[in-house]
Amino acid sequence: MPQSLTQIYVHIVFSTEYRRPMILPSIEDELYQYLTNQCNLAGCIALEVGGHKDHVHILCRLSKHISIPKLLEKIKGTSSKWIKTKSQELSDFYWQD
Repeated sequence: MPQSLTQIYVHIVFSTEYRRPMILPSIEDELYQYLTNQCNLAGCIALEVGGHKDHVHILCRLSKHISIPKLLEKIKGTSSKWIKTKSQELSDFYWQD
């Protein structure tokens, strides 16, 4: 067989720092869309993104060009910076390590 196909699906869950309820209803949908876009830009097609006020879930197909730690670093880093621009009350937003 000249080539093989591998499809790895990853369910990622991460929470806000100290599980503080900082995912406000006013930014929730926009945050999920932002996370979807960041996954897609990394080559990891997001199938479902959702969550609650203190955590998010992402189901995506892992690209063969990025590791899970690198994907998480990209998603969490960019989204944390993005969230801080959305509201003064979110200026101290961080994801859990």
